[in-house]
Amino acid sequence: MEVVQVYPQDNYDVVLYFVDGKIKKYNVSHLVGQGVFKCLEDIDFYKNNCTVLNHTLAWTLDGKYDSSNCLDLDPYVLYNEGIEIADPLQEIA
Repeated sequence: MEVVQVYPQDNYDVVLYFVDGKIKKYNVSHLVGQGVFKCLEDIDFYKNNCTVLNHTLAWTLDGKYDSSNCLDLDPYVLYNEGIEIADPLQEIA
């Protein structure tokens, strides 16, 4: 399952858009401050470096969007454990 777009929220929820058209919300707060995810404690880093790399939710570590220098999460976990939601960007428009 591939993630095609991400939209980070202030509360460590990330809205995930999948290739099959599903939109899910996944909360990453359980990772924040843990091991390699310590950098996510900085909310600006969390929001500004949140992206899609390796076909999944990721955070670029160097700002160069290098797929080998990032933190990424298993897209199947995101898909299976994420909560299906309506598109929040559609509500803004």
